Amino acid sequence: MNGADLDNGGVAGGTKRLRRGIPLRVGLVAATLLLVTCGLLASGIAVTTIMHHSLMNRVDDTLLDASRGWAQVPRRLPTAPVDDPNPARPPSDFYVRGMDPDGHIWMAVNDREAEPALPADNNVGPEPVTVGSFDHSDVQWRAMTVRGLRGELTTVAIDLSDVKSTMRSLVYTQVGIGAAVLLVLGIAGYAVVHRSLRPLSEVEQTAAAIAAGQLDRRVPERDPRTEVGRLSLALNGMLAQIQRAMASSESSAEQARSSEDRMRRFITDASHELRTPLTTIRGFAELYRQGAARDVEMLMGRIESESRRMGLLVEDLLLLARLDAQRPLEHHRVDLLALASDTVHDAQSIAPNRRIRMEVFDGPGTPEVLGDEARLRQVLSNLVVNALQHTPETAGVTVRVGTEDSAAVIEVCDEGPGMTAEDAQRVFERFYRADSSRARASGGTGLGLSIVDSLVYAHGGRVSVSTAPGHGCRFRVNLPRIADATDEGSREEQEAVSVSAAAPTHP
Repeated sequence: MNGADLDNGGVAGGTKRLRRGIPLRVGLVAATLLLVTCGLLASGIAVTTIMHHSLMNRVDDTLLDASRGWAQVPRRLPTAPVDDPNPARPPSDFYVRGMDPDGHIWMAVNDREAEPALPADNNVGPEPVTVGSFDHSDVQWRAMTVRGLRGELTTVAIDLSDVKSTMRSLVYTQVGIGAAVLLVLGIAGYAVVHRSLRPLSEVEQTAAAIAAGQLDRRVPERDPRTEVGRLSLALNGMLAQIQRAMASSESSAEQARSSEDRMRRFITDASHELRTPLTTIRGFAELYRQGAARDVEMLMGRIESESRRMGLLVEDLLLLARLDAQRPLEHHRVDLLALASDTVHDAQSIAPNRRIRMEVFDGPGTPEVLGDEARLRQVLSNLVVNALQHTPETAGVTVRVGTEDSAAVIEVCDEGPGMTAEDAQRVFERFYRADSSRARASGGTGLGLSIVDSLVYAHGGRVSVSTAPGHGCRFRVNLPRIADATDEGSREEQEAVSVSAAAPTHP
């Protein structure tokens, strides 16, 4: 590569960089003005050429008529110039020179200061031609020669100053009009382009705002029939999709962190819960091995009790693991009224001194769901046992069953001390205990309500708690109800079931 190639490459690169640095609105206006300039230039050249050709044709016609007339002028006509007026010849716009065959000039007419540069033989040809002046001035002439009957040559010329002046005025007029047109067109074009590109400026501002972190910003909507409108729709759709993707990514990351935290806390709590019975069993076994235990039956009973507690904990953990793995449940038609009645009777047999009762509240249809009867029975049993374990002996427990719209509802209410809002938010977490010492003393594993939450979720329902310190707790389970033709059935049948299932109250 030589130096010339390097120079050409540098010039080409600089031109490309210059083109890239020109704003779009300036480039559009400049391109428009360039096209209009080319059009004006082409039209100006065409008009000037046609005008010049027309004027020259007119001059040639005038010259042809004049040459015929001057060729017939008698040789006795005075030939003095206008500077020396001769009444015998009026002033003329033509230059005329007559020459006989011997080369003598017998006629010369010239009322101009300049004189055309004619050949010595006075013959420029029978067709009009353009010639200059003897004094090398800028005056040009249109001349032609006519041959007479006796061989004399008469050359007639006309000054082209008027044609030149007309053409000069035409060019100046075209240049002035063209400049005015370009000026007006440039101003109007810049205004139109600036207004047309205003949406792109809004897109630029929106993109800058989004880059600064305002992900909810959107491009103003335009008429979708226009290019800018379609661009706005496409950009807004893309921005919404990006925002959803980012929100989903952030949510997934947050869920992953939360899941990791829950798993870490679960493993820690499970290890702690399993370590307590294992430590107890190992301690009693060490006493038995050393022969230090005086009451062997009591010692074995404690070992059996802790083993049973550890077995229950392991079973609960396995159940939660199966639910987390989303293993399919059995699906049968389950009557929640019968299920609640059985649970109330079982609870009364376990705690005969507690006030446990059942109520049925009005609603459309019957509280029948499609689910796993054993697991739903475990849900209701866990809620009742939780109410019995965490309330004083004098507190009553009420199980309410009914329907609301398309849901079957179970409520377990107690008259205990209730919970704080913070405890209520975390009550369904695994191993969470509002009163850990009291819960361990009652033999709980801390997984009962977590199992309730997971089982209800597996059945497509949801569980919630309403509580306040000193006002007891109300656990509410909503499950999808089976649509039945008896949705408008009699209320008397439900009341009969309620009476038959109600347990006696205790003072």
